Amino acid sequence: MRWLIALLILFLVVLQYRLWVGEGSLAELHALKEEIAAQEAEIARLRARNEELQAEVIDLGEGLDAIEERARSELGMIKQGEIFIQVIERPASEEVP
Repeated sequence: MRWLIALLILFLVVLQYRLWVGEGSLAELHALKEEIAAQEAEIARLRARNEELQAEVIDLGEGLDAIEERARSELGMIKQGEIFIQVIERPASEEVP
């Protein structure tokens, strides 16, 4: 009977080891869940970026307004007959009271 109790205790120790430390342990399960959450957040970020890029592609393909807006903001271009005025403000330290 004693060896049966010893065998059951040994079996319990082996099962506890696998639960806490071995392959498929709770620590490994927790790490995998964190990795899945991080991957899902990255996927959501990339999907939002893809939607923005898709909307920009559609805007650029459909009309000249988006192209004109980009030329004005990124390249500093102006239309024929427009006058470009650049306002330069003094830094706060140089202002006269």
